[in-house]
Amino acid sequence: MLKMKGMRFPKEIVLVCIRWYVAYALSYRNLEEMMQERGVSVDHSTVNRWAIRFLPVLEKIFRRHKRPVGSSWRMDETYIKVRGQWKYLYRAVDKEGKTIDFLLRAKRDKAAATRFFKKAMRQNGDPAKVTMDKSGANKAAMDGINKTRDVLIEVRQIKYLNNIVEQDHRAAKRITKPMMGFKSFRAARNVLAGIELMHMIRKGQMITAENDERSFADQFYALAA
Repeated sequence: MLKMKGMRFPKEIVLVCIRWYVAYALSYRNLEEMMQERGVSVDHSTVNRWAIRFLPVLEKIFRRHKRPVGSSWRMDETYIKVRGQWKYLYRAVDKEGKTIDFLLRAKRDKAAATRFFKKAMRQNGDPAKVTMDKSGANKAAMDGINKTRDVLIEVRQIKYLNNIVEQDHRAAKRITKPMMGFKSFRAARNVLAGIELMHMIRKGQMITAENDERSFADQFYALAA
Protein backbone atom coordinates (compact mmCIF):
# COMPACT_ATOMS: atom_id res chain seq x y z
CA MET A 1 0.00 0.00 0.00
CA LEU A 2 1.28 3.47 -0.93
CA LYS A 3 1.32 5.77 2.10
CA MET A 4 0.66 9.45 1.36
CA LYS A 5 0.05 10.99 4.75
CA GLY A 6 0.16 14.77 4.90
CA MET A 7 -0.27 15.21 1.14
CA ARG A 8 -1.99 18.40 0.02
CA PHE A 9 -3.41 16.72 -3.07
CA PRO A 10 -5.65 13.62 -3.21
CA LYS A 11 -3.93 10.32 -3.97
CA GLU A 12 -5.84 10.08 -7.27
CA ILE A 13 -4.25 13.31 -8.56
CA VAL A 14 -0.77 12.18 -7.56
CA LEU A 15 -1.16 8.80 -9.24
CA VAL A 16 -2.56 10.24 -12.46
CA CYS A 17 0.34 12.69 -12.77
CA ILE A 18 3.12 10.20 -12.15
CA ARG A 19 1.54 7.56 -14.38
CA TRP A 20 1.18 9.99 -17.27
CA TYR A 21 4.80 11.02 -16.79
CA VAL A 22 6.18 7.49 -17.13
CA ALA A 23 3.61 6.22 -19.64
CA TYR A 24 3.88 8.99 -22.25
CA ALA A 25 6.55 11.27 -23.68
CA LEU A 26 5.73 14.31 -21.53
CA SER A 27 7.68 16.88 -19.56
CA TYR A 28 6.74 18.06 -16.07
CA ARG A 29 5.63 21.38 -17.57
CA ASN A 30 3.36 19.50 -19.98
CA LEU A 31 1.74 17.86 -16.97
CA GLU A 32 1.36 21.19 -15.18
CA GLU A 33 -0.55 22.58 -18.18
CA MET A 34 -2.66 19.46 -18.58
CA MET A 35 -3.72 19.52 -14.94
CA GLN A 36 -4.54 23.24 -15.13
CA GLU A 37 -6.91 22.47 -18.01
CA ARG A 38 -8.67 20.07 -15.64
CA GLY A 39 -8.96 22.67 -12.89
CA VAL A 40 -6.05 21.41 -10.80
CA SER A 41 -3.26 23.88 -10.04
CA VAL A 42 -0.09 21.92 -9.39
CA ASP A 43 3.45 23.16 -10.01
CA HIS A 44 5.71 21.09 -12.27
CA SER A 45 8.32 20.88 -9.49
CA THR A 46 5.72 19.25 -7.24
CA VAL A 47 5.04 16.59 -9.86
CA ASN A 48 8.80 16.04 -10.04
CA ARG A 49 8.96 15.41 -6.29
CA TRP A 50 6.01 13.03 -6.48
CA ALA A 51 7.67 11.00 -9.23
CA ILE A 52 10.98 10.72 -7.39
CA ARG A 53 9.29 9.80 -4.12
CA PHE A 54 6.57 7.38 -5.15
CA LEU A 55 7.62 5.64 -8.39
CA PRO A 56 10.31 3.41 -6.83
CA VAL A 57 7.86 2.41 -4.10
CA LEU A 58 5.28 1.33 -6.68
CA GLU A 59 7.93 -0.57 -8.64
CA LYS A 60 8.95 -2.40 -5.46
CA ILE A 61 5.31 -3.35 -4.79
CA PHE A 62 4.98 -4.55 -8.40
CA ARG A 63 7.82 -7.04 -7.93
CA ARG A 64 5.60 -9.01 -5.56
CA HIS A 65 3.07 -9.35 -8.40
CA LYS A 66 5.46 -9.89 -11.31
CA ARG A 67 5.05 -12.96 -13.48
CA PRO A 68 8.02 -15.37 -13.66
CA VAL A 69 10.40 -14.85 -16.58
CA GLY A 70 12.16 -17.33 -18.84
CA SER A 71 15.61 -18.80 -18.22
CA SER A 72 17.16 -17.60 -21.51
CA TRP A 73 18.27 -14.00 -20.96
CA ARG A 74 19.28 -11.25 -23.39
CA MET A 75 21.36 -8.58 -21.66
CA ASP A 76 22.58 -5.17 -22.85
CA GLU A 77 23.04 -1.61 -21.64
CA THR A 78 21.85 1.73 -23.00
CA TYR A 79 22.77 5.36 -22.31
CA ILE A 80 20.91 7.80 -20.06
CA LYS A 81 22.04 11.42 -19.59
CA VAL A 82 22.38 12.64 -15.99
CA ARG A 83 23.65 16.16 -15.25
CA GLY A 84 24.99 16.36 -18.79
CA GLN A 85 26.93 13.10 -18.56
CA TRP A 86 26.11 9.67 -19.95
CA LYS A 87 25.28 6.95 -17.43
CA TYR A 88 24.45 3.33 -18.15
CA LEU A 89 21.12 1.56 -17.81
CA TYR A 90 21.72 -2.19 -17.67
CA ARG A 91 18.71 -4.20 -18.80
CA ALA A 92 17.79 -7.79 -19.60
CA VAL A 93 14.76 -9.43 -21.20
CA ASP A 94 13.95 -13.09 -21.78
CA LYS A 95 13.60 -14.60 -25.25
CA GLU A 96 9.90 -13.64 -25.26
CA GLY A 97 10.78 -9.99 -24.60
CA LYS A 98 9.60 -9.90 -20.98
CA THR A 99 11.63 -7.59 -18.78
CA ILE A 100 13.86 -9.46 -16.34
CA ASP A 101 15.53 -6.58 -14.53
CA PHE A 102 17.28 -3.22 -14.90
CA LEU A 103 19.90 -1.20 -13.02
CA LEU A 104 21.31 2.29 -13.54
CA ARG A 105 25.05 2.58 -12.94
CA ALA A 106 27.51 5.45 -13.23
CA LYS A 107 30.17 3.35 -14.97
CA ARG A 108 30.22 0.71 -17.65
CA ASP A 109 32.60 -1.92 -16.31
CA LYS A 110 32.87 -5.38 -14.81
CA ALA A 111 31.78 -4.23 -11.35
CA ALA A 112 28.63 -2.59 -12.72
CA ALA A 113 27.74 -5.63 -14.83
CA THR A 114 28.36 -7.97 -11.90
CA ARG A 115 26.07 -5.95 -9.67
CA PHE A 116 23.36 -6.02 -12.33
CA PHE A 117 23.58 -9.80 -12.82
CA LYS A 118 23.49 -10.49 -9.08
CA LYS A 119 20.46 -8.22 -8.63
CA ALA A 120 18.66 -9.85 -11.55
CA MET A 121 19.41 -13.36 -10.28
CA ARG A 122 18.36 -12.49 -6.75
CA GLN A 123 15.02 -11.18 -8.02
CA ASN A 124 14.32 -13.67 -10.81
CA GLY A 125 16.30 -16.83 -10.14
CA ASP A 126 19.28 -18.16 -12.08
CA PRO A 127 19.24 -18.23 -15.90
CA ALA A 128 20.26 -21.25 -17.93
CA LYS A 129 21.95 -19.03 -20.51
CA VAL A 130 22.78 -15.36 -20.99
CA THR A 131 23.20 -13.77 -24.42
CA MET A 132 25.11 -10.50 -24.74
CA ASP A 133 27.11 -8.47 -27.25
CA LYS A 134 30.91 -8.50 -27.52
CA SER A 135 31.37 -6.40 -24.36
CA GLY A 136 34.44 -7.62 -22.49
CA ALA A 137 33.18 -6.19 -19.20
CA ASN A 138 29.87 -8.04 -19.36
CA LYS A 139 31.59 -11.31 -20.27
CA ALA A 140 34.11 -10.85 -17.44
CA ALA A 141 31.24 -10.30 -15.01
CA MET A 142 29.56 -13.56 -16.00
CA ASP A 143 32.86 -15.43 -15.95
CA GLY A 144 33.40 -14.22 -12.39
CA ILE A 145 29.93 -15.37 -11.36
CA ASN A 146 30.42 -18.76 -13.01
CA LYS A 147 33.63 -19.32 -11.02
CA THR A 148 31.51 -19.43 -7.85
CA ARG A 149 28.97 -21.93 -9.23
CA ASP A 150 28.79 -25.70 -9.53
CA VAL A 151 26.35 -25.51 -12.45
CA LEU A 152 27.64 -23.03 -15.03
CA ILE A 153 25.47 -20.50 -16.82
CA GLU A 154 25.97 -20.67 -20.59
CA VAL A 155 27.29 -17.37 -21.95
CA ARG A 156 26.75 -16.50 -25.62
CA GLN A 157 28.15 -13.41 -27.35
CA ILE A 158 25.99 -13.34 -30.48
CA LYS A 159 24.91 -9.84 -31.48
CA TYR A 160 21.93 -10.71 -33.71
CA LEU A 161 20.32 -12.70 -30.89
CA ASN A 162 20.45 -9.55 -28.78
CA ASN A 163 18.26 -7.52 -31.15
CA ILE A 164 15.26 -8.15 -28.91
CA VAL A 165 16.74 -6.31 -25.93
CA GLU A 166 18.22 -3.56 -28.11
CA GLN A 167 14.77 -2.94 -29.57
CA ASP A 168 13.24 -3.03 -26.10
CA HIS A 169 15.47 -0.12 -25.00
CA ARG A 170 13.36 2.12 -27.25
CA ALA A 171 10.49 2.20 -24.76
CA ALA A 172 12.66 3.88 -22.12
CA LYS A 173 14.42 6.14 -24.63
CA ARG A 174 11.12 7.37 -26.07
CA ILE A 175 9.84 8.42 -22.63
CA THR A 176 13.11 9.99 -21.43
CA LYS A 177 13.71 12.04 -24.60
CA PRO A 178 11.44 15.00 -23.65
CA MET A 179 12.92 15.03 -20.15
CA MET A 180 16.13 16.58 -21.55
CA GLY A 181 18.29 14.61 -19.13
CA PHE A 182 18.04 14.14 -15.38
CA LYS A 183 19.35 16.58 -12.77
CA SER A 184 20.52 13.91 -10.33
CA PHE A 185 21.40 10.24 -10.29
CA ARG A 186 18.67 9.61 -7.69
CA ALA A 187 16.04 11.27 -9.86
CA ALA A 188 17.13 9.23 -12.88
CA ARG A 189 17.13 5.95 -10.94
CA ASN A 190 13.70 6.54 -9.41
CA VAL A 191 11.96 7.79 -12.54
CA LEU A 192 13.45 4.98 -14.62
CA ALA A 193 11.97 2.53 -12.11
CA GLY A 194 8.56 4.00 -12.96
CA ILE A 195 9.19 3.86 -16.70
CA GLU A 196 10.23 0.22 -16.48
CA LEU A 197 7.23 -0.51 -14.25
CA MET A 198 4.77 0.89 -16.78
CA HIS A 199 6.57 -0.93 -19.60
CA MET A 200 6.26 -4.26 -17.73
CA ILE A 201 2.56 -3.70 -17.08
CA ARG A 202 2.02 -3.05 -20.79
CA LYS A 203 3.83 -6.29 -21.58
CA GLY A 204 1.38 -8.20 -19.38
CA GLN A 205 3.90 -8.98 -16.66
CA MET A 206 1.64 -8.21 -13.71
CA ILE A 207 -0.09 -11.20 -12.15
CA THR A 208 -3.84 -10.63 -12.20
CA ALA A 209 -6.88 -12.75 -11.57
CA GLU A 210 -8.19 -14.91 -14.42
CA ASN A 211 -10.43 -12.92 -16.79
CA ASP A 212 -9.23 -9.66 -15.20
CA GLU A 213 -9.88 -7.04 -17.87
CA ARG A 214 -8.50 -4.01 -16.05
CA SER A 215 -6.73 -1.47 -18.22
CA PHE A 216 -3.00 -0.86 -17.89
CA ALA A 217 -3.82 2.36 -16.05
CA ASP A 218 -6.03 0.56 -13.52
CA GLN A 219 -3.34 -2.08 -12.95
CA PHE A 220 -0.90 0.73 -12.15
CA TYR A 221 -3.34 2.38 -9.73
CA ALA A 222 -4.09 -0.98 -8.08
CA LEU A 223 -0.49 -1.13 -6.84
CA ALA A 224 -1.23 1.83 -4.56
CA ALA A 225 -4.45 0.37 -3.17
